[in-house]
Amino acid sequence: MLYLIELWETVRGFISTGGDVLWIVFGVLAVMWILMIERYWYMFMEFPKHKKAIIQRWDSREDTTSWYAHRVREAWISEASELLNARILLIKTLVAVCPLIGLFGTVTGMISVFEVMAVQGTGNPRLMASGISMATIPTMAGMVAALSGVFFSSRIETRVRMEVEKLVDSLPHH
Repeated sequence: MLYLIELWETVRGFISTGGDVLWIVFGVLAVMWILMIERYWYMFMEFPKHKKAIIQRWDSREDTTSWYAHRVREAWISEASELLNARILLIKTLVAVCPLIGLFGTVTGMISVFEVMAVQGTGNPRLMASGISMATIPTMAGMVAALSGVFFSSRIETRVRMEVEKLVDSLPHH
């Protein structure tokens, strides 16, 4: 329990050093990871059931060669692709927003430095250092958040493409 309290104090110290913008970065990061976990959940737990149902419907059809059957097949593939790609664009947008939020922290931190310089002058480097840390830590946090999102969102996109191709291969033209 003491370890958790110390850990929480370390996190609080980091956030107070970096400024309130870190809370925004943390919020965007949390939403991004919730969406990515949901996408993984759908791909590994829900989509196989949906895919199995589509394959069963296709195999139970007597007509799989007519023009109408091909349109039905394309519609089912399109519907499955749309379900797999749901929220991918939102995830990619959140990945792109993370560095921008970090840059927002840089701007607010530099404004803080300039305020200190205007009020105290340049004679107190300790006060200026807190503003500089408020300018650099959010940038770093935004970049780290974006990097984790880029890696996993690209893996999700690759997996989605593979699942759609597997579904297409599973619905042969008879």
